[in-house]
Amino acid sequence: KNQTAINEFILLGFSYGLQVQTLLYLVFLVTYLITITENAIIIFVVKRNHHLQKPMYYFLGNLSFLEIWYVSVTLPRLLFGFWSQSMTISFSSCMTQLYFFISLMCTECVLLAVMAYDRYLAVCHPLRYPAIMTNKLCFQLSVLSWAGGFSISLVKVSFISHLTFCGPQVINHFFCDISPVLNLSCTDMSLAETVDFILALVILLIPLLIIVFSYCCILSTILRMPSVQGRRKAFSTCTSHFTVVIIFFSATLFMYARPRRIHPFNLNKIVSVFYAVFTPALNPLIYCLRNKEVKQILRKII
Repeated sequence: KNQTAINEFILLGFSYGLQVQTLLYLVFLVTYLITITENAIIIFVVKRNHHLQKPMYYFLGNLSFLEIWYVSVTLPRLLFGFWSQSMTISFSSCMTQLYFFISLMCTECVLLAVMAYDRYLAVCHPLRYPAIMTNKLCFQLSVLSWAGGFSISLVKVSFISHLTFCGPQVINHFFCDISPVLNLSCTDMSLAETVDFILALVILLIPLLIIVFSYCCILSTILRMPSVQGRRKAFSTCTSHFTVVIIFFSATLFMYARPRRIHPFNLNKIVSVFYAVFTPALNPLIYCLRNKEVKQILRKII
């Protein structure tokens, strides 16, 4: 009762020497520009080429659009902090950043499950695939992904924003993430922590179960194919998505599907850099390098 609530935080970020900070600034700036460029190119190619007007590329365009905003939630603020040496962030800005970051991450979880379901239909039910995966269903599944992600994040952040924060006001992270923000609360955060933990399990495990079930069926179907060429073609359509799933879910499960207090914060920052900064830059390369259609169209454009 004698403590005063704070209305701004200090993002500790990467507190190293000036030379290291300059190097990190250049690395993050180049990574940000590459991520924006790569994903914008994928959206442009998918939108303009009639050969890619297929459900798989429609969802890939959604994923690229999501990745652009995903890195834009955190990196510009981090780059500004490196440039100005000012790492303060207001409470409202912190909650806004937290909301959009978690929303986009939850949306990506659902979207990856939708893409796995699309691959399941394409491989396991190829004759019925055009009749099932219509343009209307593609649109509905993409809306479900975005609406589900933003709705779950709204519940999470609403519980966190009603907590009282009274110091210390230093967030040992380079953006407002759930774990470091929760640990600054000076009131009972058990309810907010429990709600966040349960919703994290729901939004991570349900899509992951759908993905695992889809790939079990895909693997079973591929193994029953008589020709080696048919098995290789079916497998090649899934490898890029499967690679992205492994990278994304291994990091997010480590970060969000366990109680908050056992997280070592420096390890948090290292893992967060991987999935919040570098993964969005890797995903377009993974999809393009493993996809013959996209590679051929990109060669023609170049």
